[in-house]
Amino acid sequence: MKTLLIGLGNPILTDDGVGVKVAYAVKEALASAGRNDITVAEASVGGLALMEIMVGYQRVILVDAIQTPSGQPGTIHRLTLDDIVSAAPTQHSASAHDMNLPTALELGRRLGLSLPRVVEIFAIEAEDVVTFCETCTHAVDAAISAATELILQSLARLPEPAATH
Repeated sequence: MKTLLIGLGNPILTDDGVGVKVAYAVKEALASAGRNDITVAEASVGGLALMEIMVGYQRVILVDAIQTPSGQPGTIHRLTLDDIVSAAPTQHSASAHDMNLPTALELGRRLGLSLPRVVEIFAIEAEDVVTFCETCTHAVDAAISAATELILQSLARLPEPAATH
């Protein structure tokens, strides 16, 4: 299964960069294990632009920061596309720029694009996403290794690619 891991966020905005930091940690762990069958990327886009990155993959794992009303910084949430729709539905969109990811994926499928059927989302509760800083707050930084491990466990459930000769 062709798999893509995307770390989302801006790495110079404190906790907003946690998705990118986790993606780098996963990439390093995969390289140490000799696994080169997972594509790891970073992005700071959403909606249609994010959907375009996913074309050609059967499985996508997204890692991003999240802020919920009662969330505790550093908490790791495992979400689905349905969770995104219920939390932030696309309503009265006047422009493609405010289209959410599930809507963008549905549009892409209707246009005949090869898009993933499996999308996993790991969201880490952020404390500060507005201060310019290349390091995360303490609680969010402490969650990076746990999120990395959860993603590696999810990836381990995939069969390793067959050896090529």
